[in-house]
Amino acid sequence: MLKLCCGLSYRVEGLENVPLDRAAVILSKHQSAWETIALRQIISPQTAVLKKSLLQIPFGGWALATLKPIAIDRSNQKEALKMLLEQGTARLQEGLFVLVFPEGTRVAPGASKKFNAGGAMLAHKSGFPVIPLAHNAGEFWPRNSFLKYPGVITVKIGPEISTQGKSSKEINAEAEQWIVKTMDEMAT
Repeated sequence: MLKLCCGLSYRVEGLENVPLDRAAVILSKHQSAWETIALRQIISPQTAVLKKSLLQIPFGGWALATLKPIAIDRSNQKEALKMLLEQGTARLQEGLFVLVFPEGTRVAPGASKKFNAGGAMLAHKSGFPVIPLAHNAGEFWPRNSFLKYPGVITVKIGPEISTQGKSSKEINAEAEQWIVKTMDEMAT
């Protein structure tokens, strides 16, 4: 529909890096609303970590609730981490990929925020691998903007990051390094 109405499409590189025989934690850049919708089509079955308040939006939030999200209250970080680890491990064991935006919120193209360690901690505690993901959706569907611009969004899926013998800090740093490097390459 976006291609027809807005001239906006996408291409995916690295789809072969998504394991077919098990779930994984996806650590993704978050720039717009596009990836919250499109990544479900690209990598599935999937659930996502999201703000609990999103589930209270009439109709849309109620529909989100049917997708088995991990809904966290960001004002209580200790409880949010506990929920992420418990529910995230359960979803992974059910065979669902768990999508985590480690920056915690949408960040404009060219900008970055410190990566939170929750997704890496989930991977470390559960033993499931991490799949890093970068994209440039924010260039075409900016944060807090009704306007969408024509073009081709590029999604790059990185190689699997094993959690074996690594701390959550090391896992997070490896994912962040790959995502930052890939975002820099896409900007040039």
